Amino acid sequence: MTVRLLLFFSLFVILIPNVSAAQASALSALEGLEMLRKAFVGVNDFTAEITQEKQLSLMKRKLVTHGEVRFKKPDTFYMELNAPYASRVLLKDNSLTLKLPKEGIRQKLALPPEQGLARWFEFLDHPVKTLPTGFDIRAERRGGTISLQITPREKGVMKELQLVFQQGGELKRLIIEENNRDKTVITFSRMKKNTGLSDKDFRLD
Repeated sequence: MTVRLLLFFSLFVILIPNVSAAQASALSALEGLEMLRKAFVGVNDFTAEITQEKQLSLMKRKLVTHGEVRFKKPDTFYMELNAPYASRVLLKDNSLTLKLPKEGIRQKLALPPEQGLARWFEFLDHPVKTLPTGFDIRAERRGGTISLQITPREKGVMKELQLVFQQGGELKRLIIEENNRDKTVITFSRMKKNTGLSDKDFRLD
């Protein structure tokens, strides 16, 4: 998973649900982002179990991994994937550290300040009246489920991110399509909010 892909995951952490019998209705991008903000008002931290399915364009079979994510406001995100594709990622605002335990690899990267978590969650801390620059955003609603499709205007690693959540503040699934035709689907389960996470819950070692 690339740095940009991990960043978008940490920002939006969420996704496309099972097909609903409810009819889809289009929303404006502002309405969709405002519903995202309202759905998670009062959430200071959360944990969730995840299943990641990665389809590489050069492989027929999917790479399936299970793991866990943790988030704490205002700017800390952690993801751990279990064997056989074990990895750990810590994102502190715009400082990202990746650890591959099996390979003994540890890498640290600095993202542009404007891509940091603090900026994005500060944006979502207030009623959404303007759209973030550099993205095309579409939104729709099926019953109580909201779907956001986010496309960067500048061509890079990510082609499109699809984010789906329940209006009650439940994360469902995240789908990330890359320009090299790789596709990642992350499904969330057993989400727990406001459990009182501390700094010790965000250590790579």
